[in-house]
Amino acid sequence: MDLPARRPRPAVHIFSLRYLLVVPFVLAALTGYVLFLHSDVNMYMLYSQCHARSRLPWLSHIPLLGGPACFLVSFFSEAVDNSLRAAATMAAILSFIASLLTVSTVEAARLCNAPSLVIAYPTGSWLVFTLVGGAIVWELVIIPAFFHRSRAIIAARKGSADLPQLPAGPTDPTFGEAMRHLGPHGLAETVAIPVAVAVGFVAPALLVLVLHHPVAVLVWLLFPVLVSLVRQAVRGLAVVLSGPRSGAEGEARWWTSTSSGSLHLESNRRALLAVYALPVLCSVLAHGFLIWSLTQPDDRREMTRSVLKFITIDAFFVGLTVLYWILVEAGWRVALVVAAASVVLGPGAGICIGWVYREQTVDPDRSVTVVAVGSRRDSEDTSPSEETPLLG
Repeated sequence: MDLPARRPRPAVHIFSLRYLLVVPFVLAALTGYVLFLHSDVNMYMLYSQCHARSRLPWLSHIPLLGGPACFLVSFFSEAVDNSLRAAATMAAILSFIASLLTVSTVEAARLCNAPSLVIAYPTGSWLVFTLVGGAIVWELVIIPAFFHRSRAIIAARKGSADLPQLPAGPTDPTFGEAMRHLGPHGLAETVAIPVAVAVGFVAPALLVLVLHHPVAVLVWLLFPVLVSLVRQAVRGLAVVLSGPRSGAEGEARWWTSTSSGSLHLESNRRALLAVYALPVLCSVLAHGFLIWSLTQPDDRREMTRSVLKFITIDAFFVGLTVLYWILVEAGWRVALVVAAASVVLGPGAGICIGWVYREQTVDPDRSVTVVAVGSRRDSEDTSPSEETPLLG
């Protein structure tokens, strides 16, 4: 009987880290160049007003941080200031960010990503992304962290000395069959993640779109911290409520259920729906709103046009970088699904659908056993394929 042909391996299995990072670094340089090219006098006027403390005096008069904080708040306030077209554009961009935030939080909860500080603790990266760096943070920090982690996992599975080496062994949970599981409190994470995104990001973003008020913008800018705090609180509460809490026997059962309760998200339809339903819904609604707004007269002021152009360019490069990430780690089929779904349902829905599809097509290669780096394998064919689990 003829054996089925193996699918081509994704690029992360083939190329070294230095080659994989060429495209993100080029995109970072291109991002800076295009943003500089499209900057205009409105940006300088906005900052000069804050520097002179003539704009938002309650914020701009704060020593040291007042000027930059005033500019940042004013920047995003102008992006949605009394304009239907601007609100629709920002809604589409914010729904895209909500999907990326959900995906990155899910990846932070996976066992295989625990050794990476950038991936497992994304609050800092998201703060820099929101307050300072924009797309460049994805291109120079977040994507390289995922590529490095992927190469480390491949090295641990192959036992190859020419790849990034990690101290890994057969008992390391981040390299076992459950490496893609949410853990150690998987079920609690499926509750904590959507609630955190809803309360910490979606609700403040809606206030920004509806109220157009600087205070609402200031609260929204702190969403990485809000999401992290809400996630920890909800997860802790879910863990406490998940088992018996009295008696020695009850305490033992509670400890066992919560300490080893990892969960493969994509194998549980209810959990999968709970985690991704909100960002997909936001994306579909925002995409429809944006398409409808394009049939209406453009009501944006000059300042709003300048600010939105900046934000749209930055979001475009974030999307391009994420698409490259998916292409490298999951292959062209998943990247094509993401692109097609983004056109029909919006970029946010495209990211979520592509992420689920990617996970469903990646099954652990049972012929590969985990060994310490540098040791030999019993199997002659140990080359990982597209079925080998990666980070995302």
